[in-house]
Amino acid sequence: MSNPPFGFGLPDPDKGRDNESSGGQSGSGADAFQQLGQMLSQLGQMLSQAGSSSGPVNYDLAKQIALQRLGSEGQLGFAAGDRTGEAAVRDSAHLAELWLDEATILPAGATVTATWTARDWIDKTLPTWQRLCDPVAKQMSNAWMQALPEEAKRAAGPLLSMVGQMGGMAFGSQLGNALAGLASEVLTSTDVGLPLGPETTSALLPKNIDKFTEGLERPKSEVLVFLAAREAAHQRLFAHVPWLRQRLLATVEEFASGITVDTSALEQLAGRVDPTNPASIEEVMSSGLLEPRRTPEQQAALGRLETLLALVEGWVDVVVADAVGERLPGAEALRETLRRRRATGGPAEQTFATLVGLELRPRRMRAASALWKLVGDRHGMQARDTLWSHPDLMPTADDLDDPIGFAERLGDNGALDDGIDPLAELERAERARRDEAERGEAEPSDDGDENGDKNDEE
Repeated sequence: MSNPPFGFGLPDPDKGRDNESSGGQSGSGADAFQQLGQMLSQLGQMLSQAGSSSGPVNYDLAKQIALQRLGSEGQLGFAAGDRTGEAAVRDSAHLAELWLDEATILPAGATVTATWTARDWIDKTLPTWQRLCDPVAKQMSNAWMQALPEEAKRAAGPLLSMVGQMGGMAFGSQLGNALAGLASEVLTSTDVGLPLGPETTSALLPKNIDKFTEGLERPKSEVLVFLAAREAAHQRLFAHVPWLRQRLLATVEEFASGITVDTSALEQLAGRVDPTNPASIEEVMSSGLLEPRRTPEQQAALGRLETLLALVEGWVDVVVADAVGERLPGAEALRETLRRRRATGGPAEQTFATLVGLELRPRRMRAASALWKLVGDRHGMQARDTLWSHPDLMPTADDLDDPIGFAERLGDNGALDDGIDPLAELERAERARRDEAERGEAEPSDDGDENGDKNDEE
């Protein structure tokens, strides 16, 4: 590598010549110890500068690298000369909410409308990325340490903790680069389909929207309203469907926690790692030999996640199309552009897929859109949106293959006729979730108390 990573420097070849010309005697052993001392000193400085993160990923370093890669551009929110600024974002969000009121029974979910820079996006979403990445890094780190031969563990001694820190830094470096790429591409806080930002906060990234608008041949104001409507529709789902946020994130965690690594490959690579050189650790991690093996349990979790992402994106696609309708002349073209963008994913999203082993793409979004459209046309908006009141009512992957059959079964189900109060159903589901959480925190002391609780619930 031409540039040693993480502050490591190469030995200065002129130092030896200077010693010899000054008459000093320095044998190869002395030179080696001197270089080792310099390396350990630099290692200590590197660890102190990279932050005190003790987990499987050094998130301090990840944030530093992401912000450094973004540079000053990551601080820009609006293009030069744009006088509309935050007012344009607020007005677009307000208009989008008014139109969405006519297209869904779910009320507005965002209480704050924010304009983010790329740096803001990293700051606000890093806690969620930590929740998503920790299971992967833990599994990889544990497999690596377990694969080391016992004699290597005894010989390494205290260096093992240092190796763990090095692994955390290597993960942090990769995550930082991936986040920097994503931060320069995302248009809203929910652009990758997951609720990454703070709850009830609708956020748009104007600088990225400017770049996205180039070449679309549509007015920026039109694009801004369309994207604000998509963001607001996501926020309505995440705010008023109490199980959705947890289910999405928990499914990602379930996928990540099931990662297994080929320990035979780890044993082969163990001899190639220099504990004092983070470059060798990063090289091993990016070599492809440590690529996780996908288990049947992971494949099932991945299927559930892809279906749920598709249902979320499909619902947003249909609702936003109904809301903007003929109000925006270029709505249909923008809709198709966003569909393709979400279905293919950008380079940064592919980088994240390589890092975590998970592609956050709704591969079946078009099928989900067709299903939601069919249900709405046959049974009405209320019946369509009431399906979100409980996960058991949601369409499955098989239903995406047979949307007509799903719509027909709904017609035979009296619980979803138009006489039901859908908002009351959503509130009932949320109360049930809170009650279940409270019961989990305080277990009954005897059978009498348990029966009493059940009677109270009834």
